Amino acid sequence: MLNWLQKPGLKVAIASFCIFLSFALVCTLHRYYSFYASFDQGIFNQVFWNGIHGNFFESSLSSSLSTNVVHAGDVPDVSYHRLGQHFTPALLLWLPIYALFPSAATLTVLQVTLLGLAGLVLYALARQHLPPGKAGMITLAYYAANAVLGPTLGNFHDNCQLPLFAFGLLLAMEKRWWWLFWLLAVLVLAIREDSGIVLFGVGFYLVVSGRYPRVGLAVCTLSFAYMLMLTNLIMPLFSADISRRFMMERFGQYATEAEASTLDIIWGMISNPLRLVQELFTPFFKTIKYLLGQWLPLAFVPAFSPASWCIAGFPLLKLFLGQGESVLAINIRYALTPVPGLFYGAILWWAGKSDFRLWWFNLYPQPHPPSRPTLKGWGYSYKARLRGLQNHEELRKPSNISRSVRGFWTVCIVLSLLFTLTSNPNRTFYFLIPDSFQPWVYVSLTRQWQHVGHIRPMLAEIPADASVAATTYIVPHLSGRREIVRFPAQFRLRNDDGQVVDVDYCLADLWQLKEYQVAFKRDRLQLRQAVQLIDDLLASNTYGARDFADGVILLQKGTSSEEEVLAAWRVFSQEIIPFSKISSYLRESHAEPKSY
Repeated sequence: MLNWLQKPGLKVAIASFCIFLSFALVCTLHRYYSFYASFDQGIFNQVFWNGIHGNFFESSLSSSLSTNVVHAGDVPDVSYHRLGQHFTPALLLWLPIYALFPSAATLTVLQVTLLGLAGLVLYALARQHLPPGKAGMITLAYYAANAVLGPTLGNFHDNCQLPLFAFGLLLAMEKRWWWLFWLLAVLVLAIREDSGIVLFGVGFYLVVSGRYPRVGLAVCTLSFAYMLMLTNLIMPLFSADISRRFMMERFGQYATEAEASTLDIIWGMISNPLRLVQELFTPFFKTIKYLLGQWLPLAFVPAFSPASWCIAGFPLLKLFLGQGESVLAINIRYALTPVPGLFYGAILWWAGKSDFRLWWFNLYPQPHPPSRPTLKGWGYSYKARLRGLQNHEELRKPSNISRSVRGFWTVCIVLSLLFTLTSNPNRTFYFLIPDSFQPWVYVSLTRQWQHVGHIRPMLAEIPADASVAATTYIVPHLSGRREIVRFPAQFRLRNDDGQVVDVDYCLADLWQLKEYQVAFKRDRLQLRQAVQLIDDLLASNTYGARDFADGVILLQKGTSSEEEVLAAWRVFSQEIIPFSKISSYLRESHAEPKSY
């Protein structure tokens, strides 16, 4: 066996990577092929599909979320540029891979692979300061972290690139590979319009710690200027979504007008400090729970690491100052933004290099410089003879892990993994964990795959170049096309000729909505809207019912309904009535069921 494989820490890291990759791929691909991947998976798949056909960052699915559609009542546009909502040029890096395997499943594999590789880079980063055993534990904690595993088991998202780029950037800084450092800094900025906050935290740490203050100041200036320029000058060129919708939905509590730029929101925060403090600490218990969930796999070390607060503090501040349920949801993509800072700070803490006293002596030279230089490789050798570190080298000694501490850390990792899996992130384990206990909502594995068997023949009936409206969980499987919208919210769109047209086909999975609507208000409303819309379309003879099976109906424009299909639909639609009565009772009694 090779010598590098004989190191226990490295074997732990590689074994963790293999288990994470295998487990996540099986779970996410099963989630996709059993029709539990949802709308965002379809958005990114259409963005990639349009990209390989020369229509970069265009998406009719993204258009359905734009302010023109949501607020002004317009129809989705196939030529809508998603860069007005989220500026994500880093996705172009993976376009050649998608061109070889053009499928929404490719994005799932890509996401798992990127997040898995980030763990190996984290191990290399940890080895700059820690022995193999500790570095292996850090890597194992990463793969078991709720904030990593939860978003991995969901739809494809742009933040899946962040840990790999951020850990690579920190590793390049440790190695003083400045060309790679600045290349990865640019890539971090290219992930999303708000990913510069992570980079700003890195720069802030470099300044405050005194390691590379000039580099840190340049990083802070670059990231802050880029975010302001992007959100105030560049993104508005594509659409008005950033100021009219996304800033208002997330930070509208700081605005005084119906729309606001990032500068307006920043000024609103500064001019109203009481609201700022209130938003920072409320909801209090949910905020504490979120922090504990982020700290748990690292045995709560980031709570005591100044480096963690310096780097991860700014992404956390952005989350805590925002509004909406998603900001404190640890199983979705936003939870990844503090991860690089939390893990890097834990590395420095275990290495004994995350002490404010040490930083203080680095920033403020002593009157009598020592005769011997400081430790090599920590970035201070060029300052060693000018700063009084001789009496403070004990602050650099890495702390050892006792057996009891290692046992506690292991328990924390196991608990983090257990809490993640039992939370059923993104309904990945729908066949193991009920979505609701009171009232009972559960779909077995055999029942779901039986249902899938009725959906796939209808997918095959839709031509590859036809325009489609589909319900949420069918959208990803049909999103590799130019014209697609979500049913029942839309069934019209504006095509490349600028004409508003009805889609050629509508494919709706009402069985799934029927199963979940008893416990979930959103599904209940969508079910009622879908049934009413289908009845209207059939009554007006705009569409004909072409196929129906197990609560899944296929409509085609300009055709007549088949009598058997239409009769089966009428029987099913009548079965919705008892469920509507149950839903009305729950609403009237204000007893909206609790879900898990």
